[in-house]
Amino acid sequence: MRDYIEERAIAIANYVIEHGTTVRQTAKDFGVSKSTVHKDVTQRLEHVNPALAKEVRRVLDLNKSERHIRGGMATKEKYLKQH
Repeated sequence: MRDYIEERAIAIANYVIEHGTTVRQTAKDFGVSKSTVHKDVTQRLEHVNPALAKEVRRVLDLNKSERHIRGGMATKEKYLKQH
């Protein structure tokens, strides 16, 4: 794996842990695709820094467990703005 990819994976992981952001938010902030962020923190990071990968996995699992709530809130906001 190229060095810049490893560095990006570590930077993304630290950012997700520090800010608790979702994959979508992180991708936007780093200017890469959601697929890239997801692959960096789930697959590439395992080879580079397994301990950091576990920490990121905790944040991603928390985000996944809360996503239905975020979606409901977004829908509510959308309809409140329309009326």
